[in-house]
Parts: sequence; C-alpha cells; structure tokens
Amino acid sequence: MRIYFAGSIRGGRDDWAVYKDIIRLLSEFGDVLTEHIGNSELSVTGEDLLDRDIHDRDLQWLASCDVLVAEVTRPSLGVGYEIAKASDWDKPILCIYRPSVTPRLSAMIGGCKSVKLKSYERPDELRAFFNEVLKN
Repeated sequence: MRIYFAGSIRGGRDDWAVYKDIIRLLSEFGDVLTEHIGNSELSVTGEDLLDRDIHDRDLQWLASCDVLVAEVTRPSLGVGYEIAKASDWDKPILCIYRPSVTPRLSAMIGGCKSVKLKSYERPDELRAFFNEVLKN
C-alpha cells in the first residue's frame, strides 16, 4: 500500500514530532511516500526546491497513492488542496485531528462526505483506527 501523509509545513511546524510518530505507525501498513513531513529539520520555509517542483512532485505522489492520511489539527492551505485533489480523484481520505488543539474543525473537512474523520490526542490511539481502515 502506498500512503500519502499530509501535515502542515508552511502553516507551522509545531507538530513535527506528532507527524513523525504517525508516519512510524503508518509505515506498518505500507510505504509512506512523504516521510519528510516528520523531519525535525524541515522548517516552515519547506524544502530547498522550487515551489513548482514541490507541487508537481507531490501531486505525482498523491496521484499514485492508495490512500491519503491528512493530519488536519493545524490549518494548512497545502493540506486542504491535497484533500480536495484526492477527493476529486476518488482516493480514500482519512483525516485525523486533536480536538484539544483544534476544538472546531473546518466545515470543509468535517462536512466532506469523502473524508473519514477521526479525533485523537496521542498518536498511539490511532493504531486501532488504522488497523480497521487500512487493512480493509
């Protein structure tokens, strides 16, 4: 299984360690195409690539994935864009978020019928959810 993990980069890197734990967990279910999201050295300026190169590469990865898992606690224009594209392409979409940080999720995510939504507080709480959804 090819998993595209999305999380905030330019919208803020406060959760990089959470992303790293989620990526580690997701790697038990398949190949995570975007492991760099959990890299502590990746700053809010992103990678040292042209924006067009990042856009084109990431859309290629997204088009080739079997599932999008998006951590949506921190609002991010890029993650929203990726969710919309995945929805247009009929990709399975799992959105996860921590209500202690973001009590009211965007209605555009929470109200999207293409999105399977799960709240959590610690990444280890996601194991059962991923087992249920990713193994089927």
